[in-house]
Amino acid sequence: MVRVKWLGDGPENLIEARELRLARSPDGVAARSYEVCGHLPGRPGEVRVALAGVADRDAAERLSGCWVLGDPADLPALPPGEHYWYELIGCRVETRDGRSVGSVKEIWETGAHDVLVIEMADGRRVLLPAAGAFLYEIDVAGRRLVVEEIPGLLDPA
Repeated sequence: MVRVKWLGDGPENLIEARELRLARSPDGVAARSYEVCGHLPGRPGEVRVALAGVADRDAAERLSGCWVLGDPADLPALPPGEHYWYELIGCRVETRDGRSVGSVKEIWETGAHDVLVIEMADGRRVLLPAAGAFLYEIDVAGRRLVVEEIPGLLDPA
């Protein structure tokens, strides 16, 4: 069994998967597919998954640090106004007046709401709450987020 940390609201997509693709990076280079043979609950935020060809602890440990990748077409549609994280990571971020801020590098899950980690052109990082008061527009098709510029909001973390 392999312990898999799930991101988002729950492990349903992992539990329902018949096959998982694992890779050392989120871009999927050299990804390898594994048939899912079963699953069990794990620690909080994790699911234990049995994969064909991963028969012992050593084989499972060799997969440590891998990304679990899936086909977005296999995901259920979300209600209007909700987005999967993969849709936001990599989007450019700009202010309402069109000034470039940077791009979304990662997302942190917090108790109240998610936080977008924005990397600016100079490499500095800014933390932006993923809340309606700060996000003016989310254009997934255009790979762009428009933020409400509030004094201090875009100061580096």
